[in-house]
Amino acid sequence: MLELGRLDDLPLEYREALTAHNLVPLWPSLRAVLPPGKPGPRTKPTHWSYETLRPLLLRAGELTPIEKAERRVLVLANPGHGLDKMQASSSLYLGMQLLLPGELAPSHRHTPNAVRMIVEGEGAYTTVDGEKCPMSRGDLILTPTGLWHEHGHDGNEPVVWLDVLDLPLAYYLEASYVTEGQPQTVKGLSAERAYQRGGVVPSPVFARSDKRYPMLRYPWQEVRSALLKLAEAQPDIEAVQVAYVNPETGGDCENILGFFALMLRPGETLALPARSPAAVFHQIEGGSQVDIEGTAFTLAEADTCCAPGYSRVTLKNRSADRPAFLFIADESPLHKKLGFYEVRA
Repeated sequence: MLELGRLDDLPLEYREALTAHNLVPLWPSLRAVLPPGKPGPRTKPTHWSYETLRPLLLRAGELTPIEKAERRVLVLANPGHGLDKMQASSSLYLGMQLLLPGELAPSHRHTPNAVRMIVEGEGAYTTVDGEKCPMSRGDLILTPTGLWHEHGHDGNEPVVWLDVLDLPLAYYLEASYVTEGQPQTVKGLSAERAYQRGGVVPSPVFARSDKRYPMLRYPWQEVRSALLKLAEAQPDIEAVQVAYVNPETGGDCENILGFFALMLRPGETLALPARSPAAVFHQIEGGSQVDIEGTAFTLAEADTCCAPGYSRVTLKNRSADRPAFLFIADESPLHKKLGFYEVRA
């Protein structure tokens, strides 16, 4: 490979002249931005234990009232990007959010896309664009770019959920901002029941809905049932996985990040191919062993870990007699839109 010149090979007066005119020589940094063969990701394999995180999150509830926090969140930051950057990967933001009984996180909308994976508790809800979505463990709730949303809690126990946003991308593009709003008027409960039969969607006689996101809540019990039925119907299938999609188009349910649910059969070990997007694995039920290019993590329920892009990941169900269920978020829709998506055997 051609050996490129270094910055300190250049005379000091030449470097100072470049700096004075806001100019930078490319060749000393060329391999840093275009490494040979594959990228050199800053994202590091990282694990966040819910057992460790939970008491700290509840303590935040004691220390900071919702009125002073707006959103009471502990960010799951990847040390490879620096904890101050609040990134799980180059495009993924993760946060554990707490809502206590009687609290209301006020209405706002923002440019980043977001989803909520409910971790524990009952009685809370998210109202999105006037649609009230109850929150139960394992449910996925969308709050896409530009839609008003607020969180409320009518129950009697803490509710926690995992936030997944494309905030780092929106921030990098200098397109990230929020607009504060007034409490929403609820138009009705979540409409997911209209889409709970595969291959069958509402077909209005006179006018089709103009909603870009017809389904905002994906109940875990329906997703879990679909995984179990898939495993039963196709016992030889290589991986028991379903995607969260727009039920009217079959496309990704949001436009930047992809979301999936995976079932590991009892005792199963699943070796995933190396793919270009980074991925997050969140344990909904059961327990798993995760190996990311030789870095191993043990996931208990509600634990989360992150794998850099181009990494080989092996998942193992730690139970010999019960299935394990994982929620996966990745950057695949973005990579496909940009033409970067790649799978390496």
